[in-house]
Amino acid sequence: MEPHPVDQLDLGAARVYAIPMRTRFRGITVREGVVLPGPAGWGEFCPFPEYDDAESAGWLATAVEQANGGWPAPLRDRVAVNVTVPAVDPGRAHRIVLDARCGTAKVKVADHPGSHAEDLDRVAAVRAALGPAGALRVDVNGRWDVPTTLARLPELDAAAGGLQYVEQPCASVPELAEVRRLQPVPVAADESIRRATDPARVALAGAADVAVLKCTPLGGVHRALRVAAGAGLPCVVSSALETGVGIAAQLALAGALPGLELACGLGTGSLLVGDLVAGPPRPVDGHLPVPRRAPTPDPASLDRFAQPDPARVRWWLNRLGRVAELVRRLPASPPDRRPTG
Repeated sequence: MEPHPVDQLDLGAARVYAIPMRTRFRGITVREGVVLPGPAGWGEFCPFPEYDDAESAGWLATAVEQANGGWPAPLRDRVAVNVTVPAVDPGRAHRIVLDARCGTAKVKVADHPGSHAEDLDRVAAVRAALGPAGALRVDVNGRWDVPTTLARLPELDAAAGGLQYVEQPCASVPELAEVRRLQPVPVAADESIRRATDPARVALAGAADVAVLKCTPLGGVHRALRVAAGAGLPCVVSSALETGVGIAAQLALAGALPGLELACGLGTGSLLVGDLVAGPPRPVDGHLPVPRRAPTPDPASLDRFAQPDPARVRWWLNRLGRVAELVRRLPASPPDRRPTG
């Protein structure tokens, strides 16, 4: 019997990293994770600390696919990306957008319960930097209920001079469907798709206009392509705050989608003070290149950003071992029928 693909990875060569964030993002100031080699390159395992082992299995499955060379051939050479604006003051938000030179911006809002006035100022500053032709979207991360969404979203839409969409304003599918029915701003679903047992449920419930796909937690490029087909909606591929090692899988997904009309949220490397990849890709004219193979970490960067806390290293390696055992019990994900690149 052939070994499971997870056993093709060199778990003993895994490196635990800790890279400081330029600005607190998603409640964290340091991004942690593990990179590890396989026959065709390196993969990244970086589920957020609060995720349990079962949910983390998809993250490792993505690393397994990448390190074993299992990506489909790309349909495009580059993908348009948005600039991501954290919960920062208006002046800094304006500068982030100007420096990025992207035609689309995603603005984090609802960072804390009393953030609405700050959110309005940040969105207005981003619109000023983008100009009237740029596309502006906001991300709520499911922190509002329906009445809060209906009260705040029209004001954000006005401050934006028109929103392209609002991402995950509420946590549940029924709430998203109600928001979509009661107001005109298009709704994008993120957590409601990647944490769902049946991603098509979002579309069938009339809960979203756009599907946000995060390849890393979904279990790899092939599985994410099946999720996209099941959702039946326009798709945006979005980062899970990976390093340049893991973001390569996200770009491979964006490159392999049959249709890609909207800018993807993959220009997040600038949120980290450094990277594990030497010369990581940065957007040029609002686009990132689609990789043909997994990148190899730079040895000096692996040393520079090595997790300095031995207890934290043990925590991550123990977690990796437990999740690897879970993945071994799963059948290998079947690829689609397109040739690999």
